[in-house]
Amino acid sequence: MALVPYEEGAGWGARQLHSPAAAYRFASRTIRLKQDWRRLGVAAVVWDAAVVLCTYLEMGGIDLRDRSVIELGAGTGLLGIVATLLGKGFCLHILLYRLGARVTITDRAAALEFLESNVQANLPSELRPRAVVKELTWGKDLGNFPPGAFDFILGADIVYLEETFAELLQTLEHLCSEQTVILLSCRIRYERDHKFLKMLRGRFSVYEVHYDSSKDVHIYKAQRGSRKDDF
Repeated sequence: MALVPYEEGAGWGARQLHSPAAAYRFASRTIRLKQDWRRLGVAAVVWDAAVVLCTYLEMGGIDLRDRSVIELGAGTGLLGIVATLLGKGFCLHILLYRLGARVTITDRAAALEFLESNVQANLPSELRPRAVVKELTWGKDLGNFPPGAFDFILGADIVYLEETFAELLQTLEHLCSEQTVILLSCRIRYERDHKFLKMLRGRFSVYEVHYDSSKDVHIYKAQRGSRKDDF
């Protein structure tokens, strides 16, 4: 979501972050993404948390078909693209077709042109109408989104600026119904990350559902109330 530069540590792989392109293999397709660190900072590079959550969606048996999905802070669009590909509809019978996922891929206004170009370049023509790129600044554009209208809310590495935590929580509450499943993937780097999890647990039931030790990325599932439903 944020367009600020990100301070790189020794293990961040600066060469990959500053590369103008990145390629990944998901849903039996090669996804080729433009990156633009110098112009858009963290919004325009692929972070490990997005790759881990994409892998989790692909391998975890989560059925996105005929579901309404929204991604927050989409950046390059990798996660939203993969969700659209995994949610592709299929024909059960000559007269019965299972509809594909409806995916809304969001970020701030400054990143939308870049985001849209990646989405359009990586979705086959028949799936492009199922994915919509839309502006969303947390806490400010909520009137443009129906409350409680989404089955899944996805976010990858969007928890890092403490000043955005209240607005992010407000946005999650607006978008959620009692049945909505939130999936957030992130590294737990600093005390502020623990603070966000505490804030999240004050409003949702939160469970860690996956940990990738090779990339040090956690995936958390959150829902309203005390539900602990399967996907």
